[in-house]
Amino acid sequence: MVESVVIIGGGPAGLAAAIYLARANLKPLLFAGSPPGGQLTLTSEVENYPGFESILGPELIEKMRNQAKKFGARIVDENVLEINLNKSEIRASKLYLSKSIIIATGAKALWLNLPSETRLRGHGVSACATCDGFFFRDKIVAVVGGGDTALEEALTLTKFAKKIYIIHRRDFFRASKIMQEKVGVGHARPVQKNPKIEIIWNAAVEEIIGERQVEGIKIKVINPKYEIRNTKQYQNLNDKNSKQNSLENSNFGNSDLFRASRFDIRILPIDGLFIAIGHKPDTDLFKGQIELDEKGYIKILERRSTSVPGVFVAGDCADPYYRQAVTAAGTGVEAALEVERYLET
Repeated sequence: MVESVVIIGGGPAGLAAAIYLARANLKPLLFAGSPPGGQLTLTSEVENYPGFESILGPELIEKMRNQAKKFGARIVDENVLEINLNKSEIRASKLYLSKSIIIATGAKALWLNLPSETRLRGHGVSACATCDGFFFRDKIVAVVGGGDTALEEALTLTKFAKKIYIIHRRDFFRASKIMQEKVGVGHARPVQKNPKIEIIWNAAVEEIIGERQVEGIKIKVINPKYEIRNTKQYQNLNDKNSKQNSLENSNFGNSDLFRASRFDIRILPIDGLFIAIGHKPDTDLFKGQIELDEKGYIKILERRSTSVPGVFVAGDCADPYYRQAVTAAGTGVEAALEVERYLET
């Protein structure tokens, strides 16, 4: 049996496409993944999806799934293991053939991989200021990162929070000059520092404090004064003792005393932590088969179409900018309408 359309991805983009295609009597087959639901299932409360003043992320996904099933969509909670886009072959637990494909595999936020971060995700730990900033009105928050995304997150949070720390592991931002100027660290022209934002350079989050809600973070900050002092001490040792006391070989270089002198450990009381160190689109399955940009996002040629005829794309796997449930759902509708036109012709 050859399917009319197969959708890969069970988030808002894939489910919105399934609803439209099912209502068009195309009986879409959707692979939702395992576990299903996408990033929205990791969100505790959603207040910016039209039609719902407040709804839990998993509940919103479940409503969309039920709506798609009501109209005849078939949803399989399996991962696609292999795919041949040119032949329209999809392999999960068995082999499927399809006349058209919608890729809606989404993107994952990159995390710090701390156990406390996983435990408190949705309870003060977030990767989206646009989604969750409202919950931190008049609170103290921190943003981790140094690129455009991190600075955009910090600026968004100034509309809600009373204090925002930006924690960055280097002593300079990799963000664009215009974004640096907006937060008050640009050099191209005089800038007015945002009074709500404080930058902590050369720092890394070691632990998130709190059992049921974020209460603070432990950060390790490189102390540049100690760094310089000890570098001079090493230079003096090298001058006197040559290779015997080099940085790589001396016992002094590996001592707890030296390591302690390099870092300050600080406890920072905060109410929320926003991780903004980047996103990775879930497109590894399609590498070498479809045109991707330099970051791995699928390129849209025209009207949700891709470089492979009959293959369309929706959601965050082709969107490095907005990454919202409602925008993903909108592109899912676009892709569904384009599939209808494609199958008609």
